[in-house]
Parts: sequence; structure tokens; C-alpha cells
Amino acid sequence: MTLYDLVAPGLDERGDPRYRISDIRAADPLGADALLAALPGMNADADVAALTVALRTLVPDPDRAAEWSVVAALAAMRDLGILLGSLKRHGTQPVAAVPEVLPVLELLGRRTDMVPRDTVHHYTTWNPLGPRQRMYTGHPMEAHLQEAVRMAFPGLVAALDACSRLARLEPYDPGFAVALDRTAHHVQSMVDSIDFTIAHVSPEFFALTLRPYFEEIDVAGRDYLGPAAAQVPLWLVDVTLWQCDRSHSAYDEFLADSVQYSLPSWRDFHARHAGGVSAVSKLSAAVSWENVDRLPPQLAASAHALGRVLRILKTFRARHIGIARRAYSDDLRLYDEGSGGAPVDLLRSILDLTRDNETLVRRATGTRSRVRPSAGTPAA
Repeated sequence: MTLYDLVAPGLDERGDPRYRISDIRAADPLGADALLAALPGMNADADVAALTVALRTLVPDPDRAAEWSVVAALAAMRDLGILLGSLKRHGTQPVAAVPEVLPVLELLGRRTDMVPRDTVHHYTTWNPLGPRQRMYTGHPMEAHLQEAVRMAFPGLVAALDACSRLARLEPYDPGFAVALDRTAHHVQSMVDSIDFTIAHVSPEFFALTLRPYFEEIDVAGRDYLGPAAAQVPLWLVDVTLWQCDRSHSAYDEFLADSVQYSLPSWRDFHARHAGGVSAVSKLSAAVSWENVDRLPPQLAASAHALGRVLRILKTFRARHIGIARRAYSDDLRLYDEGSGGAPVDLLRSILDLTRDNETLVRRATGTRSRVRPSAGTPAA
């Protein structure tokens, strides 16, 4: 049993086949188990010839692949993908080296309704556990990083459910604070995940050993990023809390590029809420109508709940920046941008935006955060 199994809220029971985690992990449609067990050794030797043969060996017949279920197609992309990243890490464009993989990647992308290469979901959540686990290096720190992402996945799914409810409510509604409290509970898994990463994965290992495997590859003339942790979209929570109408152009551009790596249902979530009114804006408007010293009880509860979620997001981002600064410091970095395509400066901007919105909520309630007495109740 892993930490993921302890926090997963029955995802397999959802209708989306992408949540059938155990089935995807168990699937081996390419018969890749034995070959991929040898992958860390090929990478340690920088054996491009062996990697090329391995990828060519695993490429299935397109007609056979077209008959696979979504579960099998996701598992196949997972196993082809780790070879794609391995070849690129050693300076070889995989599709150029093995052209016959191109129609299969495009087919699997269409079949799964995802990009035509592996994503962070393939590399972590859908990755088998134990001796079948697919890894570039086989190092314990790589396994810990994969586990950290698995820890965050169930909480993020549940947080998006809560955010969907939140978007339909107003701050005076009792459910507004409840949805925010649930969001805060689930988003805490992101903080737990980053703390686990800090404890078990050194910046040196990530920067010098693992980061090169997450480079973009060319698929039919278009670059696609590797399975970066940035593809675990905490920014979808931002969308409903503040980003949809209180953002910055640089963050908007990052999201526009990042959303393609999400699950189909998560892309739908972004499309539904990107043009909405954020929780911060709703609360600010509601507070502005209150011309008394004390807020109504429900509005005060909503304000406190929103401030709590934003503080958790702020905590996560501050710790994330700490890791990123060490991994991309002048004496370590091999790249100017993170594996998700964003420079460290953008992480700072997102933290500042999160902090600004948290400060706005705190100041908007400020001296009026005390609860207004109910009718017939003596004032304190």
C-alpha cells in the first residue's frame, strides 16, 4: 500500500475510464514489463542504439492499437512515452529515430482525448507500483517524486468537485463557505505533497539527473512538453477562486499552453469557469454592499473560509518556489525554464497574485469581520 492508496477517495468508481487507476496500472498491452525493467540501465549507459531498438520493438500495429480500450491506450502511451523521454534526454528526437511511432502516438492521443505523448498522469498516477514501476533512472528519489504527485492527485480531483459547486453559489449562501472548507481540506494534499518532496528529493538530483528526461519532443512538427509536475493543475483551483477575472497576462499565457496536458474533464472544467466571476470578486462585491461595522454571520464565514484556502495555496507556492530556486540556481541549473515551461520568475508572480488576493480578502473584511448580531440578540 502507498500513500496514494491511503488518500484516494474511490476514484475507480467514477465513470471516466481515466479514473480507473488500478486497471490502467495493471494493463500491459505492449508486453513492455521486461523491456522497461532494463530501461534505467540503458539510460545510465546513454545507449541510444538500445533505446531506439526498444522503442521500435514496442511500437504496435496501428490496426491493433485502434481496437484498444481507453484503459489499454493510456497504458500503451505510458510505456511508449518513457522511451520517448529517454531518447530525447540523450539528444535524439524519438519520432525522427523511429518514424513508425508517429501514427501510433497520434492514434493513442485521439483514442484517449489527450496530447500525442505521455503526461504527468502517465508517469505517476497510471504508473504500476512495485517491480513493474516504470522509471528513467531507477533511483529511490525518482520513485519518491512519482509518489509525491500520486499523493496530490485524489485531493485535486475532490477539490475541483468542490470548486464546481462553489462557482454556482454566492457568499451569502451557507454552501459557499462549506465548499471553500472542503476545497481547503483537499488542497492541503498539495502542501503535504511538496513537504514529502522536500524531505525525499534533493534539488541536485532533480536538476542534474531527472530534469533532462522531461524535455519537449517534436510530434508532427509540434513540440510537446514531458511529464512535468506542473501538469498537476493546481491552477484549476485558482480559476474559480481568483484567476478567471483577477489574473495577469503571463499567467494567462501559461494556462493557455498548460491546459492541453490536462484530462478531458479538467479541460472542460477550465472552459466552463475561465470566463466566470471568481470567489474573490463575489466576496468583494458582497462586502462592499455592507455599510455596517459587522458582517452578517454567513458572509463572515465565507470570508474566513476563502482566506483559509488562499493561505494554503500561498503556503504551497512559497515552498514550491524554494525548491525551484535551488534546482534552478546558477550553480545547478541546466535549463532556464522549469519542466512545465515556466521560468522561476513566473512562479514568483503567481505567488504574488495569490498573496494579493488573500490580502484583499483579509482587508475587505478587516474591522468588519466580526459577526453582525442576529435580530433580537443584544450587541456585545
